[in-house]
Amino acid sequence: MRYEDGPSTEVDVLIDAPIERVWHLVTDIDLPAQFSTELLGARWLDDVPGLGARFLGRNHHQALGEWETTSFVNRYEPGRAFGWAVTDPDNPSSTWWFELEEEHDGVRLRQGTRIGPAPSGLTIAITAMPEKEERIIARRLGEYETNMRATLEGIKHLAETQP
Repeated sequence: MRYEDGPSTEVDVLIDAPIERVWHLVTDIDLPAQFSTELLGARWLDDVPGLGARFLGRNHHQALGEWETTSFVNRYEPGRAFGWAVTDPDNPSSTWWFELEEEHDGVRLRQGTRIGPAPSGLTIAITAMPEKEERIIARRLGEYETNMRATLEGIKHLAETQP
């Protein structure tokens, strides 16, 4: 697994709630900060969320400290998909998405991410230790999975318990 291959990961959960409620939670860009150990918060930079809208995210990682990024909404299909590209819509350092799918017993919610193709904080570690690239990427994807699972479980809890 190499950076140039665009490593990605995805997690999912089944939620027993109406799709409209799940969509409302997914598009609250600050909500994941309640569950993630890395995302500190996010706020819209544009008045109307939708394709091309921008938001500022604040993050923290023990190895990198704190940083902010601007993200651009690149998928906006109400009730189906919400996604964004980090730093540059045409050459992002990463892309993230939520996908919703109605099933007979609820809503299947997926969250995923793809690293690259543009450089990111991960590039610093890979440049310093190129022989460890695969381990560095695997560890980072593991961190992403942990936070995405926590976010999806948090959304599930809110969707199933709040009116």
